[in-house]
Amino acid sequence: MNKTTKFADLILPLPLAQLFTYSIPEELKADVAIGKRVVVPFGRTKFYTGIVKNIHNNPPEDYATKEIISCLDESPLITSLQLCFWDWISQYYQCTLGDVFKAALPSGLKLESQSKISANENFQTKISLTKTEEQILNVLQHSKDVNISTLNQATGLKNTLPQVKSLLEKGAISIQEQIVSSYKEKTKEWVRLSSDFSESEMSLFINQLKRAKKQQEMLLSYLNLSKHYFEENANKVSVDELLQSVGSAKGILKSLAEKNILEIYSEKIDRIDLSQTETSGLKELNKYQQEAISEIKTSFEEKNCVLLHGVTSSGKTEIYIHLIHEQLQEGKQVLYLLPEIALTTQIINRLKSVFGNKVGIYHSKFNDAERVEIYNNIHQNNSKNAYQIILGVRSSVFLPFNNLGLIIVDEEHENTYKQFDPAPRYHARDASLYLANLHGAKTLLGTATPAIETYYNAKSGKYGLVELFHRHQDIEMPEIIIADVKEARRKKRMKSIFSPELIQMIEICLENKEQIILFQNRRGYSPYLECKSCGWVPHCPNCSVSLTYHRYNNQLVCHYCAHSIHPPTVCEQCGSTEIEDRGFGTEKIEEELMSFFPDAKIGRMDLDTTRKKMAYEKLIYKFENRELDILVGTQMVSKGLDFDNVSLVGVLNADSMLNYPDYRAYERSFQMMAQVSGRAGRNKKRGKVLIQTYTPDHPIIKNVIENDYYSMYSEQLAERKEYIYPPYFRLINICLKHKNQTVVNQAASVLAKSLRKVFGIRIFGPQSPVISRIQNFHIVNILLKIEKKSSPSKAKWILNQHANHLKSMDQFKSILINFDVDPM
Repeated sequence: MNKTTKFADLILPLPLAQLFTYSIPEELKADVAIGKRVVVPFGRTKFYTGIVKNIHNNPPEDYATKEIISCLDESPLITSLQLCFWDWISQYYQCTLGDVFKAALPSGLKLESQSKISANENFQTKISLTKTEEQILNVLQHSKDVNISTLNQATGLKNTLPQVKSLLEKGAISIQEQIVSSYKEKTKEWVRLSSDFSESEMSLFINQLKRAKKQQEMLLSYLNLSKHYFEENANKVSVDELLQSVGSAKGILKSLAEKNILEIYSEKIDRIDLSQTETSGLKELNKYQQEAISEIKTSFEEKNCVLLHGVTSSGKTEIYIHLIHEQLQEGKQVLYLLPEIALTTQIINRLKSVFGNKVGIYHSKFNDAERVEIYNNIHQNNSKNAYQIILGVRSSVFLPFNNLGLIIVDEEHENTYKQFDPAPRYHARDASLYLANLHGAKTLLGTATPAIETYYNAKSGKYGLVELFHRHQDIEMPEIIIADVKEARRKKRMKSIFSPELIQMIEICLENKEQIILFQNRRGYSPYLECKSCGWVPHCPNCSVSLTYHRYNNQLVCHYCAHSIHPPTVCEQCGSTEIEDRGFGTEKIEEELMSFFPDAKIGRMDLDTTRKKMAYEKLIYKFENRELDILVGTQMVSKGLDFDNVSLVGVLNADSMLNYPDYRAYERSFQMMAQVSGRAGRNKKRGKVLIQTYTPDHPIIKNVIENDYYSMYSEQLAERKEYIYPPYFRLINICLKHKNQTVVNQAASVLAKSLRKVFGIRIFGPQSPVISRIQNFHIVNILLKIEKKSSPSKAKWILNQHANHLKSMDQFKSILINFDVDPM
């Protein structure tokens, strides 16, 4: 190979551990640069978008390189800081750079090849075709751009690959790979005169169109709308506006374009709203907020990260807004992270009222094209329309910031900051600390109920600590009332799922025209159905869980793989027809409330009611404007929402959280109940919180009543020290999956045995999790607990060596192994 040949190491969007080296053809040498996207062949038929990570002169020793086909970018799409961040995510969270690439870029920026299938025109066969094969050929002969998913839809089959393979072997079809981009610029069509006609020329045209009345009418309408001969600068007229004005079809306009009188042209329009909005000034801070902001700034002089521990309704958001304002004055960017999309709805309104169109939002409810435009907007930071503040959920840490000054992680204790599946299994709070470090920026963590690890880091001096224990306008903390469900059931005083105290308090609130939030951390109608005679429960065939009953569509649904069936009318085990629902979810609560309070307007906020893009906004808008009296919800309603008129919050089942088999169960229960309680009495009046429980004397419930975070923290810290859990130890979970239970059990035993030789008693397991089968994969976990002072990178290297050795054994080749660093 020529010595002047240059090579590029690429990151491809594949879960493979290495980088892939390609040669740069002579004609692309000037274009290819680090951080740019290039299109490359992979395997025999596939094409992928790769990101250039390195450029060098060293050909790989073990394979012949292929050439880069094309370069997609004029300037690098990925900055050098982003590549450093990707490296850290990949190394710390034990995943491939390909996994990070897939998570970091919107799909519209990742071109992939799709197999396009077409019928061979000259195909003749003596071999008879099956009905399905004939059906597929028929679809191909009458359609263009057909791929496997199109064929699946057309035939109604789940998988047409076997038939496509058969037709390919018979020579009936051919397959080509085409590069497909899911991002297309959004354009709008406009109309203008095809030349700068004089008034006499225009009069001539109008006369010539006497016989084509509709064309004449459209031309006159255009002149009227554009004010072309009446004003110096003519108005822009859109195609839609013109067609609407005369009530004609587009064919009439095309006729005028063919006669070179009018011209249709397109302009790119933004999917994201960059229009100027009216802004109001900053609100004045009270003395406690001013003290807090002063302490935060002082702490930032010595520490890169500060924890703001402020009780609910203490005005943390206003402190954030003042700090953001200072960063903007210095020309810096700010990333404001939130745990839930629902929260962005309220906070975006508050931020836009202060900062106008400098605020952008980034989350998964946006379609792919919108996410691409937001990404590009931040990438072009020097333009006048570039966002300076991004309000987003965890994936926002991957945006191309180049002048970041501050990262705010609101409700930092929330487990939704952790990505569970697929890789990278990163924690946005921890990742944001490294991101801020790369940019020389500061990080502010804010919450009323800090994660134990975060509070420990603050108390031990690793982070700064600022505490704010006065509620805004000196409103008292809500009064917490405990309803003993066990006692109420014994005395037969329960009304369905509501205690008598809760019913009475709801009645009083409705009479006073006040609003109510009811919390139950389980969606659906009931968690499971059960046969009254023999106790049989319908289970998911793919997962080791019972099916949840959803009344609105009369389906039993698996919340892990989405398998659904109609509820059985007869027990599969004993033939009995007496099948009852057990337990209760948000849907059942909503239905029961309707029967007890028929005049109340009731809304429900859970995953089922908020699937559509604007669903959150509509629900929150209705509740804010008092169009709803009662809002029933899952954990979405517990996180930082602010409603003035809520005077009662009900927690319907505290025990389901407390009894969950997890070392964080007590911490999470305290956080959840304290956060939900914080939604009550946020405006001048003390609110009430009613907690329904079978264990009123539980120490965590007592901590919630007394709003005593420190006691909960101290007790949990002592337990964690004794049982070797964070913050004293690091955890890495090694998860093995296989469709054969015997194989996965054997593999886990072999891996645990070999790891024990290195790590000794630090290895726990193998053990099956509570839900031991998901989507027909049997799951076994091995847990590694390592001391804080030991090297995590060395431990991860050892884990990888042992995992690779296991997979090199013939019987365990198909085992899936993934690592979850700092599992939640």
